[in-house]
Amino acid sequence: MKLDFKKNNGLIPAIVQDADTKTVLMLGYMNEEALQKTKETGLVTFFSRSRQTLWTKGETSGNYLKLVDILVDCDQDTLLVKAIPSGPVCHLGTDTCFAEENRSSLYFLQELESIIEERKAHPTEKSYTAHLFNKGIKKIAQKVGEEATEVVIDGVAGSDERLLEESADLLYHLLVLLRARDLSLEKVTDVLKKRHRKK
Repeated sequence: MKLDFKKNNGLIPAIVQDADTKTVLMLGYMNEEALQKTKETGLVTFFSRSRQTLWTKGETSGNYLKLVDILVDCDQDTLLVKAIPSGPVCHLGTDTCFAEENRSSLYFLQELESIIEERKAHPTEKSYTAHLFNKGIKKIAQKVGEEATEVVIDGVAGSDERLLEESADLLYHLLVLLRARDLSLEKVTDVLKKRHRKK
């Protein structure tokens, strides 16, 4: 990693990006010492231009940035720091210093999973989800099979709209099945991550 610290009085801009959601979290500056400390500790550390000292993000708030990777731009004078935030990044309490929500576009699946869990714990007569849980795991598994078949049929011969609708039905019923077994989408994601690392 060849870096040109001379262009900006020994400092290099460091753009911090959430390694999972790809959202830009903040911009800081690193000198050689800050970069070295970041690598050694695994916690993103900057050089404070106002205080003229090193500071590790989160040392006061507890909202650290856990290092995943560091990339250098084509001119060797800017860093892209990929990290996992342990809380809001901005000192104002927002997810990012640009007042954006740091959520994946797939966040609604987590929200839906929470709703399903709520319906299981506190069933109501009008809830279809509660009705499924009441019917038992065999009925839920059967619904997953039916919806999977519909996805296959529409994947081969249906319209895009029908394929999307049936895929949504399949995902919903799969989430219900997982919850019926006290499992979660996160557990499924963990399996996918492990497989990906092996490749």
